[in-house]
Amino acid sequence: MTSTTLVGSVRAPVSISRRYLAAGTFIALGLIDIFVFGLFAHRGDAVFALSLPGATPHVPSIRVPGATTAYVAGVISIGLGILRAAVDLPRWGKRLTIAVVLLCFLVALLSWADAGNSVGALEVVDLLQGTLTASIPLVLGALAGLLGERSGVINIAIEGQLLTGAFVAAAVASVTGGVWLGLIGGSLAGGLVGALLAIFAIMFLVDQIIVGVVLNVIALGLTNYLYNRVMAPYAATFNSGNTFGTVKIPVLGNLPIIGPVFFDSNVFLYITYALILVIQIGLFRTRWGLRVRAVGEHPVAADTVGIRVQWTRYRNVILGGLVAGIGGAYLTVGSVGFFTSDISSGFGYIALAAMIFGRWTPLGSVAAALLFGFSFQLQTELSVLRVPVSSFILLMAPYVATIIAVAGLVGRVRPPAADGKPYIKA
Repeated sequence: MTSTTLVGSVRAPVSISRRYLAAGTFIALGLIDIFVFGLFAHRGDAVFALSLPGATPHVPSIRVPGATTAYVAGVISIGLGILRAAVDLPRWGKRLTIAVVLLCFLVALLSWADAGNSVGALEVVDLLQGTLTASIPLVLGALAGLLGERSGVINIAIEGQLLTGAFVAAAVASVTGGVWLGLIGGSLAGGLVGALLAIFAIMFLVDQIIVGVVLNVIALGLTNYLYNRVMAPYAATFNSGNTFGTVKIPVLGNLPIIGPVFFDSNVFLYITYALILVIQIGLFRTRWGLRVRAVGEHPVAADTVGIRVQWTRYRNVILGGLVAGIGGAYLTVGSVGFFTSDISSGFGYIALAAMIFGRWTPLGSVAAALLFGFSFQLQTELSVLRVPVSSFILLMAPYVATIIAVAGLVGRVRPPAADGKPYIKA
C-alpha cells in the first residue's frame, strides 16, 4: 500500500506538468495565429483550389477571409488550451485536441500566405499529392527501421540504404533501359547494406549504432566517388534519367480530391500501400510477427521455446534493407530519373525519427512520415506563393519539424526491450 502511494505521489506531478505544458503550447500557437498570421495577413480572401486545373469533375474553390480565419483559428486554439489546463482529458481527447490545434495553426498559416495573393489560389490537391510522394522514401525507410528494431537490431543505416538504392537503381535502369530492373537493383542494393549491418551487428557483435553510422559514411563516400568518376562523365550511359510513368486506377482515380491524390501516381505509391498492409498484418496478425516481436522483447525466452533468434534478426534486417532500397530507388527512377550527389539528403535519419515518433508501429510510423512529408511539400508551396520568408528558413522546416516531434511531442516511449542488445547464446 505504501509503495503504491509513493508511486502515485511521484508520477502525479509529471502528469500535471505535461498537462500544463500542452496547454501552454496550445495557447502559444493560438497567439501566433492571432498576432502573427491574423494581424499581418494582407487584405482579401485566401482561395483554396480543390481541383487541379482542367480536372473533371471540377470541385469549386473555397474562399475565406484571410485575417478573420486566422483570428478564429487562434481563438479555438486558446480555448482548447484553457480546456486542456482545466480538465484531465482521456487519451483520445488529448489526441483530438492536438490534432485540432495543429489543424488550426495550418489553416491560419495558409490563410496568411494566400490572402490577397496575386500569384493565385493555393492548390490543395497539389499540396496533398506532393505530401504523399515526398513521404514515400520516409515511409519505406521507417518500415525498414521498424523491421530491424522489432527483432532487436537498431538500424541507423537507413540513410546508406536509401543512397545505395538510389544509385544502383539509376545505374541499372540507365544501362539496361528497364525501370523495373532499376527498381529491383535498388532494392537488392539496400538489402546488401542490410546484410552488412546484420553481419557486423549480429555475428561480430559490433556496436549497432556505430556500424550503422559507418555504413552511412561508406555509402556516401562510395556513391559520391562513383558519381564523379563514372556517372557524371558518362551520363548518357549510366545516368540517363529513366522514370516510371503515372498509373491511374480506373474509377478511383476519377474521384474528386482523393482520386488524384491516392490513385493517380506511379507504381512506387502502390508498392508502398502494399508494404504498409503486409507489414502491419504480418507483425500483429501472424505467427511470424509474434516470433519477431518475441525476439525483440525477450530473446532468451524466445530461444527457450525454439525460436531461432539470430536467424530471425538476420532475416528482418535484410528484409528491412530491401524495403529501404525500394525507397532509394524511388528517389531516382520513381522521381527525377537520375542520381545526384547525396540525393537522400538526410531522409534516412528523418525516417528513423518517424519510426520513433510512431512508437515502433507501422501505422504510427506512416502517420509520422506523412507529417514530415507534408512539411517538405509545404515549404515548396509557400515558395510558390512568394511568402515574405527566406527560402533558407523554409528549407529548414522539415528538419525543425523532426527535432520538435522527437524532442517534444513523442513523450516517453518504450522501444522493444532487447533493441540494440546483442544476443549471445549460452
